[in-house]
Amino acid sequence: MARRMTATPPVLAGYAYVRPLGAGGFADVFLYEQDMPRRLAAVKVLLADALDPEVRRAFNAEADVSARLSAHPAIVTIYQASVSADGRPYLAMEYCPDTMGARAKRQPLSLPEALDTGVRLAGALETAHRSGLLHRDIKPSNVLVNALGAPVLADFGIAAARAAEAGEAEVFAMSVPWSAPEVLKEEVSGSVAAEVWSLGATLYTLLAGRSPFEVADRSRNTREQLTRRIVKAGYTPLPIPGMPAQVDQLLSTAMARDPQKRYPSMAAFAERLRQVQAELGLPPTPFEVISPEWAGAAPVRFSDSSFRGPVVTTVQPDSRRATRLSKRIEPGSTDRDGLPVAASRRSLGGVAAGLIGAGVAVTLVVGGFIVARVLGVI
Repeated sequence: MARRMTATPPVLAGYAYVRPLGAGGFADVFLYEQDMPRRLAAVKVLLADALDPEVRRAFNAEADVSARLSAHPAIVTIYQASVSADGRPYLAMEYCPDTMGARAKRQPLSLPEALDTGVRLAGALETAHRSGLLHRDIKPSNVLVNALGAPVLADFGIAAARAAEAGEAEVFAMSVPWSAPEVLKEEVSGSVAAEVWSLGATLYTLLAGRSPFEVADRSRNTREQLTRRIVKAGYTPLPIPGMPAQVDQLLSTAMARDPQKRYPSMAAFAERLRQVQAELGLPPTPFEVISPEWAGAAPVRFSDSSFRGPVVTTVQPDSRRATRLSKRIEPGSTDRDGLPVAASRRSLGGVAAGLIGAGVAVTLVVGGFIVARVLGVI
């Protein structure tokens, strides 16, 4: 199938277009340079002919989920979500120049780097899970490499709530080589256990340079063949000479066919990864996760398909703040805490004028005194 050409990049206020980055089924991604503050941004723009309610609902959810989670250091940072001048919704985020998937194809990751990546991603996913969210599309191409060379999780386009809303249709979306058996059999559309499986399969891919159930003969790696192997086959050890046994053990646990035999959470998965790091003499990667207070924020509304346009200010010109600022503040005034209040601009202008006038008078007097002394009058 021929690749679709990217659409014309939209004109965005405060951004200068640089070049296209990629094209997907419902959106294009462009590189822009933001004017203030000066930085590069990857901008995901919905296609004009894809603006049906379901696509808009998914886009709104992606923007809300990404913004809520992007405070985590291993989740891509979102800058802005709005609508362009020609009516296309867009999402501006940090520009990441590479992906872990592309990097692993060029050269598989070393064991220390893969273990470090695993702990960081487990922290990002545990943060999502504690916030009541599932990613549902964990795979190497969705693990970006930011400007500092660190892995960040991206593309929450098919994210979902851990507890579905009443009446919400169950959507099965999967990337076969990294989807858990129960997802491929459509027993569940997503779960914590399924995401543990997908993270294990992703780490396997980063170490081996191929997904766990691919074979050397590329003609035998069709979607149907991979699905049959994942559903029926057991874990195959990493094809890397000298690989420590505990690495295969931790990955085989994460990718157990029975969801009940996997790590019960991303936190447990991360702890085992950190133990393996310590056993191999590597410094354990810090496990960073959301605080319970922040996790209790208002849930994302996945059913929201409204058309959310540019932000319009609701501040009234005759607000109490504007009225208060327009009043002259008398010298020596204090606020409710007893601290001195800065004089208004009008007051400062009067004071400044007085000081300037006084300065001129002093200069004249002093100048006259000096002249008199020189002439010997005084």
